[in-house]
Amino acid sequence: CWNLQHFVLTVMHMPLLLALLLLLLQVDGILVQLPLPKHISEQTVLDAISIDKDVDGFHPMNIGSLAMRGREPMYVSCTPKGCMELLKRSGVDPKGKTAVVVGRSNIVGLPVALLLQNADATVTMVHSRTPNAEDLVRKADIVIAACGRAEMVKGSWIKPGAVVIDVGINAVDDASAKRGYRLVGDVEFGAAAENASLITPVPGGVGPMTIAMLLQNTLEGYKRRVAGQ
Repeated sequence: CWNLQHFVLTVMHMPLLLALLLLLLQVDGILVQLPLPKHISEQTVLDAISIDKDVDGFHPMNIGSLAMRGREPMYVSCTPKGCMELLKRSGVDPKGKTAVVVGRSNIVGLPVALLLQNADATVTMVHSRTPNAEDLVRKADIVIAACGRAEMVKGSWIKPGAVVIDVGINAVDDASAKRGYRLVGDVEFGAAAENASLITPVPGGVGPMTIAMLLQNTLEGYKRRVAGQ
């Protein structure tokens, strides 16, 4: 079962946290849709979710366990986990490969870099202060783009044969489109596809995998609860 609760945009911390505490007793997993309104502390809300219900994998203990060799997080963040599943199902073993992660967010960039490192890839993170982003991406066997900037990674940056996973989804103006805009990723898809051996589309690539991994995490939470009864 699932539980949907609506709050007004001006809701304060206390009623939100009380609702979370009640939900913790009723469900096997809780997902917080980020970003939250500016007056709500993201850290306070995420910390209020017990680690055994953190199916989004954002709890500091889950991220901390992911960062430490020999530790296993209770849950792995859904989108990064989906990226790794895409590589696995496509027959791409990160071991010994050079990987570049474009973006360093807590939601995707950081955890997917840690997952790639744990899979024995040599990982470089590219972000807004990286002076030679193009040069770094050109050397990568695996590129995961999650920077939130429409088509920032140009097709010419992609090494022939590289594997590209595009996490971004951005709306750009397009007068020819019915809605007046079209959705693109963080990678210049058409040009990148000419060089890449594998590349995910936007939309329809990483998004469905994120949902699948969320369901998988929730099922794991249910199994843990039943096993503990």
